[in-house]
Amino acid sequence: MSKRTSLFRRHQEAGAKIVDFAGWEMPITYTSIVPEHTAVRERAGLFDVSHMGQITVEGKESLPFLQKICTNDISLCKQGHGIYSHLCNENGGVIDDIFVYFVGSDQYLVVVNAATIEKDWNWFLKNKSDGLLLNNKSDSLSMVALQGPLSEKVLSKLFQTLPSRHQVSSCAFEGESLLICRTGYTGEDGFEMIVPNPAAEKLWDQILSAGKEWNVVPCGLGARDTLRLEAGYLLYGQDVDDAHTSIESGPQWVIKFNKDNFIGKESLLQQKQGNLKRKLMAFKCLERGIPRHGATILMDGNPAGIVTSGSFSPILRCGIALGYVPPNSEGKFAIECSGKSVAATITKLPFYKKGE
Repeated sequence: MSKRTSLFRRHQEAGAKIVDFAGWEMPITYTSIVPEHTAVRERAGLFDVSHMGQITVEGKESLPFLQKICTNDISLCKQGHGIYSHLCNENGGVIDDIFVYFVGSDQYLVVVNAATIEKDWNWFLKNKSDGLLLNNKSDSLSMVALQGPLSEKVLSKLFQTLPSRHQVSSCAFEGESLLICRTGYTGEDGFEMIVPNPAAEKLWDQILSAGKEWNVVPCGLGARDTLRLEAGYLLYGQDVDDAHTSIESGPQWVIKFNKDNFIGKESLLQQKQGNLKRKLMAFKCLERGIPRHGATILMDGNPAGIVTSGSFSPILRCGIALGYVPPNSEGKFAIECSGKSVAATITKLPFYKKGE
């Protein structure tokens, strides 16, 4: 049976369309994708992301442990800040992409993807050392994300101080400890807030009430997916997974080869030095058509790869896609869209960037 977040009742009351996502009953839309997508780009939208996992890492061995399992250099993350990283296996395949928050002295919070909570937890346990305290708090915490250019204005009505970009702060809320992280998955300014389950509904209600004058709306996973794709953010399980490495999927800044040894480093270094057979690339359709996950990517009329993520971009008004093709591919590209070959071109990420 699928799990439900602490906010499931709110989704039902709002008339959301519920679907199964990574074993959770989650809202895919409240109205439809485009207006929810547009609300985030122009104002702000509120997401329930409580299906995400939260693991705490504490003790004097916390930093060495995270340095061992993470591709990024966690030592660069100052207290009160957050940093994005990959977890890799020995072959460089991505176990998960994560966000690490340095929340206190020898204390870190790691946010992991919903579908990989158990796998990540077992990986943490496998690689832990003595003196390290690990705690999987995924079932006891809720997480909501307010995203969009008016997010700060909305939350300023509820909280006296807010963290700066990629920083984190804590405060009391309804007798519980609330963690406010200025991060997100949409390409907009925004905040992700983590709170014990009993306070989740009140937090949700108060944010929507504070944003009522700006028509802040709840948004489903459908808009979250189109927003993250426009911003060039990867979806674990589609764009990246255990079978694809950090070098193949990028972004390469997530790998810090100049730090001490980390799991997967040797394999990734070999790929960086030339043993690369495929690379995740971004495509923009030049004709009318919507690329979908699993569609064939053609180069000069021949199959060259498969679309890992594809959609219609509400902002760019065209089809956009990600997919793996041989590195340094040159030729005329097209993507199969509903049985039709649609001309496409390789482009740089992100597809959309605020102000451009």
